[in-house]
Amino acid sequence: MRIFHITADHFSELAELPAALPPQGFVWVGSGRREFEVQRAEIQAALQRWAGAPLVDLHVSDLLNNQLPSHFEDTSWYEMLVFRRLATTPTGKNLFVDDTHGTLASAQQALDAIDTSPVGFAVFDRVLLTIHPTDCLVREFFAQRLTQQAAESDLRGTGRLPSSPADLMLRMVNHMVDSYLDLRRLLTRQLTTLQTELLNPKGHFHDWQVLLGSRNALHMLEDTCEDQRAAMQEWIDALDEWPAEADAGAKRERELLRVRSRDVLEHIERVLTHVRRLESSAEAAVQMHFSALSHRTNDIMRTLTVLTAIFLPLNLITGIFGMNFEVIPLTHAVTGFWVAIAIMVAVAIGLGGFFWRKRYLGTHVRP
Repeated sequence: MRIFHITADHFSELAELPAALPPQGFVWVGSGRREFEVQRAEIQAALQRWAGAPLVDLHVSDLLNNQLPSHFEDTSWYEMLVFRRLATTPTGKNLFVDDTHGTLASAQQALDAIDTSPVGFAVFDRVLLTIHPTDCLVREFFAQRLTQQAAESDLRGTGRLPSSPADLMLRMVNHMVDSYLDLRRLLTRQLTTLQTELLNPKGHFHDWQVLLGSRNALHMLEDTCEDQRAAMQEWIDALDEWPAEADAGAKRERELLRVRSRDVLEHIERVLTHVRRLESSAEAAVQMHFSALSHRTNDIMRTLTVLTAIFLPLNLITGIFGMNFEVIPLTHAVTGFWVAIAIMVAVAIGLGGFFWRKRYLGTHVRP
């Protein structure tokens, strides 16, 4: 667990939970899910001292639930947002040769690397409590980033630290949504690999389990994005219901929160659109695969039919000369055999040329 004190121009890490809130700024408590479970009583007591009320027991259970979907709930003293991140585990990196090539094995590993663990936020007036998965890098990223911004603010006055717990929460949510870019590239390359295998005219695609897993992963991501969008929309609605601010600076900060919230919602919409586009691309690849397979089967059957049609009259000629009659033209002639062969070759060449002109054989285009 890490505790930070943030003001307009200062960012520092505290060694332990303070007895009381600092006179300025707010406190950010970032904890892993297991740490929060172990130190729940201590954190609840600190929230009681700082905000006058701890987390509701039901919300504590939600924050400890690793399978909870994205959603938003509010109370009279805090708002709680659960937001499932879209990320790849370390095993999901460097699975492809380049941006367009991979293997079916790497595609399967890409599916296994997708992680959508939830991150919980409890937003008080001057306290932000975040609950992260064990391997989540969001807390460490923002701890380092805010340290750099504080340093820039001291040197040049250009760094802008979060002004409130809600502002920091929205920055973290926006970062988690933007981190989908890596996952989007991974999924795009994975589907490109599957589509290449599906549409390879010389290949025989049998890894339907990988394709089914890919479609299931896209459906899961679509559901995750829809839950994220619903949670952010509820947050925006709750933000509009906050009491009006009389101070001009507070009004400006409130408007900035609305702008950032709408920006996060727009990013989620883009993610959802891309996921649906990938789903459509996967469906189109499957349909094209079966269309190409059907076209190949039709070509084979057409070729076999044409060959049967060519040899049918040859079999007829052979059958006629094989009849058991005493007198058959050319039977006793010295050149009879060669005449029959010449007739059969002429018939075969004539029928072959006829079918070729009709484009029943090959891909010949009539001039």
